[in-house]
Amino acid sequence: MVDYLRINQANWDARVPVHLDSDFYDVAGFKAGGSALRRFELAEVGEVAGRSLAHLQCHLGLDTLSWARLGAEVTGLDFSGAAIEQARSIAAECGLPARFVTADVYDAPRALGETYDIVYTGVGALVWLPDLTRWAEAIAALLNPGGFLYLAEFHPFTNVLDDDTGATVTRDYFDRTPQVWEYPYSYTGSQALEHQTSVQFEHGLGDVVSAIAAAGLRLEFLHEHDHTLFRRFTDLVEADGGYRRPDGAPRIPLMYSLRASAR
Repeated sequence: MVDYLRINQANWDARVPVHLDSDFYDVAGFKAGGSALRRFELAEVGEVAGRSLAHLQCHLGLDTLSWARLGAEVTGLDFSGAAIEQARSIAAECGLPARFVTADVYDAPRALGETYDIVYTGVGALVWLPDLTRWAEAIAALLNPGGFLYLAEFHPFTNVLDDDTGATVTRDYFDRTPQVWEYPYSYTGSQALEHQTSVQFEHGLGDVVSAIAAAGLRLEFLHEHDHTLFRRFTDLVEADGGYRRPDGAPRIPLMYSLRASAR
């Protein structure tokens, strides 16, 4: 296998200054009191005040700190030291108590050295991981008895469709070979990255659920959503703070979310 970890760390370190300046992340809006969480996440996770929460692959920590604003005792983990440095800075500027740790997600139980009521992860996280079995095992090791994993992600079905209208199947849903991309920009805009190579891994919905079940977690729900966070296809229209197919058009799953509890 290609050295995905080294390549992706360099790529994500390069994204940090670009993302800090982007409208997509709106760091200034967050510092002014905003939240990075989606409404369906808030409804599905429920009350977090007084509960311990670990956010894996937390990047700049805006989601992590959004949970802190709701009263959770938060810890964020990411493999990008540059991102963790900025997460700590944002937390300090906002006066939000939070712990941020630099480590690979597979090393999370050792690196964090604690267990949690909630493990939160998602929205573009799983595509960077080659082994979901190890990922799920790490999450199970992080959870207190009765605690739960909450995952919100882009639906893997969208990745088999053409990038224009999403009307044609153009990729193999079952292809699990590493995908090496050479792309000059991040998803936030047109500022070129210093390190432009990334390695990504596709996982079907069955792969995710099976890994979670094999780790001993009990699936509480799996919800598929007809909306997403950006204009994934050209015919998507803005609605309710996201994007979805226009009224009358056949709908497809664009995101999914799940919750699984420790026994």
